[in-house]
Amino acid sequence: MSTQATAQESRTEPGRARRRPDAAWVARNGVYLALVVLVLLNIVITPYFVSASNLRLQLIQAAPVVIVALGMSLVIGTKGIDLGVGSVMALSAAIMPLYIGYGTLPAILVGVAAGLVTGFVAGTLVSRLGLQPIVATLAIFVGGRGLANVIGGQIKNLSDPGLVRLGSGSTLGVPNTVLVAAVVFAVVWFVVRRTTFGRGVEAIGGNPRAAELAGLRRARILLIVYMVAGVLAAVAGVLAAARSQASDPRTLGLLMELNAIAAVVIGGTPLTGGKVRVVGTVAGALLMQLLVSTLVAQDVPDSVAQMIQAGVIVVAVWVQLGRKRS
Repeated sequence: MSTQATAQESRTEPGRARRRPDAAWVARNGVYLALVVLVLLNIVITPYFVSASNLRLQLIQAAPVVIVALGMSLVIGTKGIDLGVGSVMALSAAIMPLYIGYGTLPAILVGVAAGLVTGFVAGTLVSRLGLQPIVATLAIFVGGRGLANVIGGQIKNLSDPGLVRLGSGSTLGVPNTVLVAAVVFAVVWFVVRRTTFGRGVEAIGGNPRAAELAGLRRARILLIVYMVAGVLAAVAGVLAAARSQASDPRTLGLLMELNAIAAVVIGGTPLTGGKVRVVGTVAGALLMQLLVSTLVAQDVPDSVAQMIQAGVIVVAVWVQLGRKRS
């Protein structure tokens, strides 16, 4: 009897072994599959989808989300969260008009410096004072937007030629905003995959105690990660303001934190930390941008579109949980 049972198990186990890798492969690469399916669907149902102008538009619109999401992926990799990125975008854009008289570059540097400072504040609250990341960055979320409104007030015009070239110009036929996003992607990918710091980010997210015992300076890594996230959010704010040629602290960056978190989660980075999927994050941002564009092109009401986006995020988290259980 036991021999028959053993024989039956030996026949069934290979089938299970084949199914498990297939499911794991789908879970790892689901964002890419979904992106390909959505592209093919648009080729069929969306007029003029396959055109250089449409490709350019999609990439330009996705660039700020990609930049913010890459910073968010580092934060989530440490088992944290950053709810203040949208407010940082607004703050950096609100500060630039005050310094645009000194030149384009000084105004941009001051805007980016604002992101560095807010990231330092959030990182200090998390790494030194021990506040929960959601609490520390919620303070930035509220206070940063308020400070941006105090500084910026009403909508301010940003018709500086340098900013116009940055937001609407191209280099070798590639939009400047897309080039900036590509450079940020390359740097973040290199840091995560090829440096000790990148491995430290994943280590403290996976097992903080073991990372500290191994000699990693957890507080320092956390501080740098939140500062990087702040800088990247400020860069995205500068690009968004340059493209619109205006600074509106009331609306710029609204819901960006949710879009960035969605891109990171859909891209396969677990909310439990310990892993950063850089390429997946970019694919997640592109997927969400293309999904929104598709729904707009098909005249889907905003309320329905928001529910569809929420459903996509829920499915992505469910797939992550399935991977973790397996």
